[in-house]
Formats: sequence, structure tokens, C-alpha cells
Amino acid sequence: MGYYKNEASSRALAASGIAKRTNYWGVIMQSTRLIVIRRFLFLLVCACSIAPVAGRADDIAQFRVARGSVYLERSGQRLPARVGTHLQATDTVVTGADGSAGIAFIDNSLLSVGPNSVLAIERYAFNSTTHEGAFESSLRKGTLSVVSGKIAKQSPDAMKVKTPSSILGVRGTEFLVRSND
Repeated sequence: MGYYKNEASSRALAASGIAKRTNYWGVIMQSTRLIVIRRFLFLLVCACSIAPVAGRADDIAQFRVARGSVYLERSGQRLPARVGTHLQATDTVVTGADGSAGIAFIDNSLLSVGPNSVLAIERYAFNSTTHEGAFESSLRKGTLSVVSGKIAKQSPDAMKVKTPSSILGVRGTEFLVRSND
């Protein structure tokens, strides 16, 4: 017997195709919820493990998680990214088909970069005393999940994420972005 209380209702809906469409959307919604829950848990773990990120004056962030193929492009060089690798203000994060990365910034912003993604940090400035600054990045392709930090809390217009088709001005504290080629 199907989802419905009697066999006749189940057969009638199956014949009309409604049950198949309903199940299809149910599967999509369930997998979307699982993705959101997994990203939230990942960001929560990162938030709980935040320690001072900067090691040098140029460092703005640090990889907290690096799974699969994760690279850092800096000054024309492609470097493998590992847990503990520091980012600088003009770096680009590239993940392969099996790659994902979690990054903690010095203002406590947390970024989760999904598989097949290219994220360029275009501008990052942060004053640790006043919490003022600017955070501009470009998601050229892939997925990005963000929990904003002190920069966006101090000045909601200070954090922006560009994609090939739009520019997002961040006013909330959490968001998810997907960009296709």
C-alpha cells in the first residue's frame, strides 16, 4: 500500500503521475534539508573551534577544514590548502569535484566552500578595535555558505559577494549562494 490510506487512491494517483511528482519534490526537499543541516553543523563546529587566526600581518583567515582537492591561488602560484593554511587579502580558493573547505576569518566570519567552486577574496580590511572594515568576494562558480562576522554586524553594507549574474549585499548573518557556469 502506498502513502494514501486505501489502495484505490494510491493506484489512481500513480496512474495520473501526481504521486510520482509529489515523491520527486519530497526527495528534493529532503536532500536540500540534509545539505543545509550538514553545512550548519560544519559551521557550528568551526565556530566552536575559533582561535586567533592571524599569524602574520598579511593573514586574514585560516583553513579550518580542507577535504579532497583544495587549492589556494596566490601571486600566480597554485598551492595545496591544508588545515592551518593562512589566506591573504587577494587569494583565490579553488575546490575540485571531491573538495570542500571551511575558512575562519579574523572578524569571525565563517565560509564553507563546496565542491567545484572558485572563490576569490577581492578585498578584506578589518579593524579589530572598532570592528569596521570591508569584505568583498567573488564566487565565480560553485557553492558558498556564510555565517557573517563582526564586519557585517558593525556595518551591514560592508560585506558583498559577487557572482557572474548578481551582487549580494549581506544584511543577515547566514546565507547560502550557488553559482553555475
